[in-house]
Amino acid sequence: MTATLVAPKAVAAAPLKVTGRRVARAEWAKLWSLRSTWITLGIGLLLLLAIGTIATLQFKSSTSSGKPVDEDFVGATAHSLALFGVPFALIALGVLGVLTTSGEYTTGMIRSTLAAVPRRLPVLWAKAAVYGAVAFAVGAVGVFVAFAISSGLLSGTDAGMSFSANGVVVSLLGVGLYLGLVGVIGVALGALLRSSAGGISALVGAFLLVPGLMSLLPKAWRTEVTPYLPGNAGESIFALHHTPGTLSAGAGLLVLLGWTALALGGAALRLKRADA
Repeated sequence: MTATLVAPKAVAAAPLKVTGRRVARAEWAKLWSLRSTWITLGIGLLLLLAIGTIATLQFKSSTSSGKPVDEDFVGATAHSLALFGVPFALIALGVLGVLTTSGEYTTGMIRSTLAAVPRRLPVLWAKAAVYGAVAFAVGAVGVFVAFAISSGLLSGTDAGMSFSANGVVVSLLGVGLYLGLVGVIGVALGALLRSSAGGISALVGAFLLVPGLMSLLPKAWRTEVTPYLPGNAGESIFALHHTPGTLSAGAGLLVLLGWTALALGGAALRLKRADA
């Protein structure tokens, strides 16, 4: 008798289904695999802490010496001094948001990404969600520590405040939310413009340059337009006291969410219709 050997049939591996969770995990891994992520997030955190601390020390020095207080520090509190570094952290976190998408277009890696996720849009939603959460966490941690330092340095003075002061904790969380949304807008601009230089220029222009140019408009226009700019609306989210002509925290959040949705919508439209 001769035995006949039958080769086992090759079992094809079942393809993994593309899900939102798996796409988000992939984007999380890509984000933390880049050295620039660690460096830029570290710079953003350092700017929040260092500039807030420097402003607090300068204020404390000027008040204790008996010299006239600089006009930038008139009415300053531990809260306002701790937030001096927010515009600088905004640049760092916003720029990294742009690079998370524009960098893939620069290197050509976006083709591999879209080949793995043919529907395309889940890639944009995952990038925005992952980086927005990271930017929120870094911003919130940084500003809470900055406030702890400022309140400690100014303890016992008229400018001193504590976490238990009315509205402080909500305001600090608002800073984190503001920086998180800035990060999402950066991601959207990177995907929309597909250029690091263009995305960074658009981000810096929208949040830092355009508000300064409002002084060129007639006063009536300036009063109506300025509160609805992304930067001014975002600042309303974490303001402890709202002056006339500024938005409330809730209205500011809605306006900034509108700007975020507009940027993401433009990015989604181009991602869906244009080749990588």
